[in-house]
Amino acid sequence: MDGVFSFFRDEDGLTVVEYVVGAGLIVVGFAGLFIAFRGILTNEFATIFN
Repeated sequence: MDGVFSFFRDEDGLTVVEYVVGAGLIVVGFAGLFIAFRGILTNEFATIFN
């Protein structure tokens, strides 16, 4: 039973979770930017490659 409490008091694993959540937020942010500027990017690439 003491092992369970020490597991929950251990804060090293928490930093890993924080990094994963932070990385996920960055990915979602970049996806949002690409979705927001999709029309502009499509037009620009069409102009460049035509």
